[in-house]
Amino acid sequence: MSTDNGPVITSYAKARTRTVTAGDVTYAYRELGPKGGIPVVFFVHLAANLDNWDPRIVDAIAKDHHVIAFDNRGVGDSTGKVPDSIEAMADDAVTFINALGFEKVDIFSFSLGGMVAQELTIQHPELVRRLILTGTGPAGGKDIDRVAGTTYYDLLRATLTRSDPKEFLFFNRNTTGKRAAAAFVKRLEERTEDRDTSVSVKAFRTQLKAIKRWGRSTPVDLSAISAPTLIANGDHDRMVPAILSEDLHRRIPGSELIIYPDSGHGGIFQFHDKFAPSAVEFLSH
Repeated sequence: MSTDNGPVITSYAKARTRTVTAGDVTYAYRELGPKGGIPVVFFVHLAANLDNWDPRIVDAIAKDHHVIAFDNRGVGDSTGKVPDSIEAMADDAVTFINALGFEKVDIFSFSLGGMVAQELTIQHPELVRRLILTGTGPAGGKDIDRVAGTTYYDLLRATLTRSDPKEFLFFNRNTTGKRAAAAFVKRLEERTEDRDTSVSVKAFRTQLKAIKRWGRSTPVDLSAISAPTLIANGDHDRMVPAILSEDLHRRIPGSELIIYPDSGHGGIFQFHDKFAPSAVEFLSH
């Protein structure tokens, strides 16, 4: 764990990339916000690295919380090979958290990260104080195994129009969605130095395989999740439909649910001005 005593960094664009080694894997991560208290660990989405977090959400949480974003095994600047199962990804996330010396964390997760976070929380309930699941669904959830098809279709659309794939995957293609998509992509470019390594095609395909396997697996007992849980999504999520967020909400005791109107998979990014304060409020209890 870092012992730096310099000024507290609360801008994700300025947080330097660090590494920690556990076993044969060196994990890349960034941390910001005041040290002490329970850290908030960010679990990122499919084909994403450290540069894919919306700074408007990270910075809002880092104002009063110790925030840690990381690349799991085989992703970005972390070494090793991406596992082909959500369960193994959860094991690696636990290894990373343990390597930093934390015994209790809050988790902020999005999409694939939310699947990993669910598995980790079920396997290690003592490790998780509060859980945020956004744009995600449960094991065995309806049509999760179709994520690959939707992803490849949108990647093709993006290639043909020379756009960022996230503009298609995360946002509606109406006027509001296109405007939100452009603003989001621009925010991701605010960090100009010390950028992360892009996720390889092989790693991306392995992640898709893990999602498909997760989607076709036997549903697990989510009532075992005792950590207070906040669930959020957009009402027109084509990748992980909002009905799956409602399913999570029904099955996780006492969970809170926010569904944003006229928005897709990236609903929390489109409505960052509303979502960030809700996340901060949830984590502050």
